[in-house]
Amino acid sequence: MKLGVNIDHVATLRQARGTDYPDPVEAAALCVKGGADGLTIHLREDRRHIQDADLFALRAKAQLPLNLEMANEPGIIEIALRAMPDEVCLVPERREEVTTEGGLDAVGQLEALRPTVARLKDAGIVVSLFIEPDPRQLDAAVALGAPVVELHTGTYCNAAGAAQAKELERLAEAARYGHQRGLRINAGHGLNTVNLTPFLKAVPHLGTLNIGHSIVARAVMVGMERAVREIKELMA
Repeated sequence: MKLGVNIDHVATLRQARGTDYPDPVEAAALCVKGGADGLTIHLREDRRHIQDADLFALRAKAQLPLNLEMANEPGIIEIALRAMPDEVCLVPERREEVTTEGGLDAVGQLEALRPTVARLKDAGIVVSLFIEPDPRQLDAAVALGAPVVELHTGTYCNAAGAAQAKELERLAEAARYGHQRGLRINAGHGLNTVNLTPFLKAVPHLGTLNIGHSIVARAVMVGMERAVREIKELMA
């Protein structure tokens, strides 16, 4: 199981003042020291944190595989095909949301997604879909030829008690079903040092966990290298 560190919120802090620091490329180097296995960034249409220049700088300088989260939007697709990240994760995106809220409706957008998945795959980019833990969405990923899914863990992370236990079982069932269908199973959104251990005990077949906000928030207190290492130790 691997850890992909989402460094979007390093750029969020920079954009808050319009400075040239903190630098996501420097953060990426510290993630390497902390034991990260990959990097994730989300190039949003509104450019609220990661900028185009960050994507190309990380592609040129980062020592880890790069996963680009992006909407199925023509302009962003063209940028992705120029930058050639190792992986693209297609996500839903709304301008008014604070962060990505829920998974991509691959079932409802099957025909809209099909040409994008094909173009990215033809370019040699691994394609992932950020989806809810729902068998119908997993079937849609298979139908589209996307070899990877990232299960949305936000509902689990935001729930408590019986509701959280129910969501954990839903995630576990989706991971088992997706694995049976030949998909690589990743997961992410809202995971932290408190909710990670029960998640790992319950959900099988995990390939990569993509964790960002909690790591960057912890890094404010203890530094990026240590914040990454703490998560890696829990995963181990």
